[in-house]
Amino acid sequence: MSDLLTSYAPILIFLAIAIGLGIVLILAAVVLAVQNPDPEKLSAYECGFNAFDDARMKFDVRFYLVSILFIIFDLEIAFLFPWAVAFPTLSDVAFWSMMVFLGVLTVGFAYEWKKGALEWE
Repeated sequence: MSDLLTSYAPILIFLAIAIGLGIVLILAAVVLAVQNPDPEKLSAYECGFNAFDDARMKFDVRFYLVSILFIIFDLEIAFLFPWAVAFPTLSDVAFWSMMVFLGVLTVGFAYEWKKGALEWE
């Protein structure tokens, strides 16, 4: 039991610090928050559209395209973290497979850039 507790001690300490910090920040926000906010700040805001228009209005699809591209590239970049942590123990095959992955990622980004998918206007 002692070995088990010793091996999980860093995780438990991290969780305790994270929960404690979260509680402190929430309480600080409650104590320090402005009690009479501006009515403009309280108005509904969603996706950059005027909240007082018809819900069935036409919208620009580019907003969703940019957000989906961000999610895709963000998730692909997230694959780099485990690879970077395990980098000293990886073989040459693992290194070159990640280089191919990054190459495909770069080609995809260049393609989207060339097509103008990242242009807003």
